[in-house]
Amino acid sequence: MINKKSKIFIAGHKGMVGSAILRSLKSKGYKNLYFIEKKKLDLRDQKKVFKYLKKIKPDGVIIAAATVGGINANNTFKADFIYNNLEIQNNLIHGSYLNNVKNLIFLGSSCVYPKNSKQPIKEEFLLSNYLEKTNEPYAIAKIAGIKMCSSYNYQYKLNYKCLMPCNSYGINDNYDLKTSHFLPALIKKIIEAIQDKKDYIKVWGSGKPLRELIFCEDIADACIYFLKKKTRHNLINIGTGNDKTINQYAKFIMKHLGVNLKILNEKKKLEGTYRKLLDVSLAKKYGWSYKTSLDKGIAITINDYLEKKVLTKSKNI
Repeated sequence: MINKKSKIFIAGHKGMVGSAILRSLKSKGYKNLYFIEKKKLDLRDQKKVFKYLKKIKPDGVIIAAATVGGINANNTFKADFIYNNLEIQNNLIHGSYLNNVKNLIFLGSSCVYPKNSKQPIKEEFLLSNYLEKTNEPYAIAKIAGIKMCSSYNYQYKLNYKCLMPCNSYGINDNYDLKTSHFLPALIKKIIEAIQDKKDYIKVWGSGKPLRELIFCEDIADACIYFLKKKTRHNLINIGTGNDKTINQYAKFIMKHLGVNLKILNEKKKLEGTYRKLLDVSLAKKYGWSYKTSLDKGIAITINDYLEKKVLTKSKNI
């Protein structure tokens, strides 16, 4: 099994979740960590991925690499989302098997579950109904990854686990309004409104859809925890069991920043699934639960955004 001397490859180490995993592994004393820049290894290139895995011979692999984005990006770049994600995960999962990797974590998303699932969503609800259309290509790619891991476990007696987090947020998030998820978009809009002395922000949709959030460091903790653990289930939800509406999150951020701006809801914009609260009882049964409160997580995230904004501004001067 995995220990602190094991070789661990983190795919996607520059992303929000991947960088959190790398930080967490280092802080826990893991020394044999492998990661590589995207420009040096395109994870969509099968030959190069297989060659790299053969070279490093990892004991464990964590797949945090993916093409991801918010509702606008998912709905606009459907071909990119299905092609890139299928290529990345196929190469990493099969390449890991070929190189005798017994322990692997594949990260997915709560959007793999049907649009109108009963709440909270249990792992067994997978493929029980239709998906949300705006992110269907991404969800189908991730479902393929789940089934690939379970099939390899069945046929080759491996320990490949699929963790399905709810909406993630935190340090090193993406704040590009064209591709970001809703929370970083809200943070950016509110802070820019304050700086521009506006008394309002515009929010996509009615603001009524509910979303569950988990801090990126908690996802990292879950990845490390389950990488080391033998489980009977290969699909496990990772979340907090709590959700709020989009507008409530906007007000929550405003409270942290000491402002009270008007919310103008753009009701003609896409909204996606109304609610997708995860049932996290299985993760708890295995001994894992989240640690970071929303208050603490939001404060850290806002500070990270402001620090990066200052650094970016200083570089452009």
